Amino acid sequence: MNTTTAQAPAAAAAVSKPAAKRINSISAGSNMVINVIFILYSIVCLLPILLVISASLSDETSITLHGYALIPREWSLSAYHYLGFDMHKILAGYGISIATTVIGSLTGMLMTALYAYPLSRTDFQFRGFFSFFIFFTMIFGGGLVPSYLVYTYIFHLKDTLFALIVPGLLMSAFLVLTTRTFFQQTIHPSILESAQIDGAGEFRIFFGIVLPLSLPVMATVGLFYTLGYWNDWFNSLVYINNDKMVNLQYMMYKVMRNLQFLQSNAQSSSSIGAEEIAKIPSETVRMAMCIVGMGPIVLAYPFFQRYFVAGLTVGAVKG
Repeated sequence: MNTTTAQAPAAAAAVSKPAAKRINSISAGSNMVINVIFILYSIVCLLPILLVISASLSDETSITLHGYALIPREWSLSAYHYLGFDMHKILAGYGISIATTVIGSLTGMLMTALYAYPLSRTDFQFRGFFSFFIFFTMIFGGGLVPSYLVYTYIFHLKDTLFALIVPGLLMSAFLVLTTRTFFQQTIHPSILESAQIDGAGEFRIFFGIVLPLSLPVMATVGLFYTLGYWNDWFNSLVYINNDKMVNLQYMMYKVMRNLQFLQSNAQSSSSIGAEEIAKIPSETVRMAMCIVGMGPIVLAYPFFQRYFVAGLTVGAVKG
């Protein structure tokens, strides 16, 4: 009886070893297939970026005659040389864009979290009203003219840095509702009750407990705000008349408008031939501006990536 009982685990272990090897071999094969698929997908995603870089380093005449190619047929730095004439303006635009992005993103994250946290609390008496209030702004808006009048003649934000931060970008209703849902599903009420029993106030609970436990959603919200502020050019078009206060994206837009103006005048002038018109950098400058404009925002992705990974594992392991 005891011998049979003692041999049973050994037999089970002997049977389980081939099964474990089979499972490990299947898992290794699946991992290889998944890795190959993601490598191919990454290459496909990188091809447009490589094409843009190649086009920015190509000669304008070569692109006009032969089209785009991953390897430039004729190398040229004329696009970057053209942008170099306005290098001081580009650096100033970089400064405005970086300041707007940093200040706006941090302020937007804080306001989003401060608005979403009371909505996630079941003991907040007016959460239904404020939830409807923020949801209403997703459906209806005042329009461009009333917004311009409010921000320009009431708040006097025209030609200021706040005109690039506040209008339309400072707080997103969608991100508020997303953050509220995260708070409801992740921050257990017992944690808040324990902190209240220990004598912690609402601000201590929010800044000391809620925000540290909400880094994944805060990183996601911060990335959305960062992309929104960095890619925005419309606020500069509407609210800024001072050329020293425009951001980088609007400055790139003005460069393209200047190029189109040069080309239109060159085509209407009989003294300029077709070869000279073709040498005016248009496509190459457009691609060079993409490279210049996307540099800092690409560097921001690795900073947010680890928080995205943490967000995927939230709730995956239970104690």
